[in-house]
Amino acid sequence: MSALTLRLLGNGMLSTALNGIFASTKATIAFVVCLILVFAAIFAPWLAPQNPYDLMQIDFFDARLPPLSKSMSGMTYWLGTDTQGRDMLSAMLYGLRTSLGVGLLAGFLALAVGSALGLLAAYARGRLDALIMRIVDLMLGFPTILIALLILAILGQGTWKVILALVLVQWAYFARAARGAALVEVNKDYVEAARCLGLGWGRILFSHLLPNCLPPLMVIGTIQIANAIATEATLSFLGIGLPITEPSLGLLISNGYQVLLAGLYWISVFPGLLLLTLVFSINIVGDRLREVFNPRLAA
Repeated sequence: MSALTLRLLGNGMLSTALNGIFASTKATIAFVVCLILVFAAIFAPWLAPQNPYDLMQIDFFDARLPPLSKSMSGMTYWLGTDTQGRDMLSAMLYGLRTSLGVGLLAGFLALAVGSALGLLAAYARGRLDALIMRIVDLMLGFPTILIALLILAILGQGTWKVILALVLVQWAYFARAARGAALVEVNKDYVEAARCLGLGWGRILFSHLLPNCLPPLMVIGTIQIANAIATEATLSFLGIGLPITEPSLGLLISNGYQVLLAGLYWISVFPGLLLLTLVFSINIVGDRLREVFNPRLAA
């Protein structure tokens, strides 16, 4: 892993990506927003005014209070409370932590699995390549949400089950991108030299091919993380995603949607705006990376 990191730093890919992001005002703002939201998610237990899932800190008499209301104890609910008396700001910070954690973990696992299979297909060719790509074509032929719904209908609710479902529906995107990039590299001199030196296929794939295939994978990875967050929110909104003991932004929106017509707009609108901001910011950063690594698209 250290050798790979040194190679990445030597190639200047990370520096190129950051310089490209900061060269665009819109991408810079989106990147800063992403960093703020990641910071808020990591430090949610310390930033949140209360633990919204600790029954000892919740007062049911404070339920359904509008934004800027104060409780009997003097606590200010800046974003109001939900139907159970939980502080919405605190619930959103904890929900952001869950949604972002699930999206990042699912995205990185899908990247690892898909990239490995894509590189293997490009390097091995023949029947193995055909088999892997036919599976990829099959996976990409169905809507992502439909496959995830089917998987969770079989597995049931659970954080790791949602992550597994997201990995199973996303790995094919990385496999196709990795194979396409590797096919350009696999016949170059440095790969032939590695073969002549007798290096194993694993070392050739991950020490030689992978670093040169990372730019498109970074772009797809960024976008797929946003898709994973949005898909998880959709699944939780439908009631088959994360359990209520580990609520995400999607579940918070679902809880507020049930009382939206009663005028309690803040219970679903504020988590919805936070989810929209998170996904939109990640997509802007991903779109900017796409332009940086493929300048022809910038026009």
